[in-house]
Amino acid sequence: MTAFIFEFIGTAMLILIGNGVVANLVLKGTKGGDLGWVGIALAWGIAVFIGVFVSADASGAHLNPAVTIGLATAGKFSWTLVPGYIVAQVLGAMMGNLLVWLNHKKQYDATEDPAAILGTFCTSPAIRNPFWNLVTEIIGTFALVFGIFFIAGGSVGSESISLGALDALPVALLVIGIGFGLGGPTGYAINPARDLGPRLLHAILPLKNKGNSDWNYSWVPVIGPIIGAMIAAFVFSLVS
Repeated sequence: MTAFIFEFIGTAMLILIGNGVVANLVLKGTKGGDLGWVGIALAWGIAVFIGVFVSADASGAHLNPAVTIGLATAGKFSWTLVPGYIVAQVLGAMMGNLLVWLNHKKQYDATEDPAAILGTFCTSPAIRNPFWNLVTEIIGTFALVFGIFFIAGGSVGSESISLGALDALPVALLVIGIGFGLGGPTGYAINPARDLGPRLLHAILPLKNKGNSDWNYSWVPVIGPIIGAMIAAFVFSLVS
């Protein structure tokens, strides 16, 4: 139970900081409107650092269904724990974005652009093409999960691996690198919970000018990361 609780807490912290900076950038009436893409990429790295550091020792700091599924696929994590971890991650992501909304409540009320509002909850592609958007999410998540296998101490013959507090910084740097190098086409969800949980919250909250939740695209940042994680697990199994 403790592991599930800390997956919830760690994921909530991840989204609070990560989507908090997006809200600070795109909503009307904030002082962070000049942050730009560099600010977003750096902030998401910091968000990952905080989420991993908080939850590492208690849960292994997956914070991401793709990481959980990737580890289980590689035989490094028990499949019996996967459903509980995923539920905790999605609920944690919803809680994190609820806090973002509360923190920026007046800015949400002042913002008239539905796309800007949606962007503080979930991702959307710069050029909408479901196949190539899917490819982008697969590649980005492959880079994330493949890197995590080695950062978390994966080695020949190891039965299980998990992130510790000391791994927070290298994982954060990995996410920053993915943001700078691979994130532009889709906003690099690379995490089904990070996109699905806040998107569900967007549909529920009484937001002014919120528009629709773009469910037609919602499958891409869920399926793409899962495929990318499973490919990473397969490749890691071949080389380790």
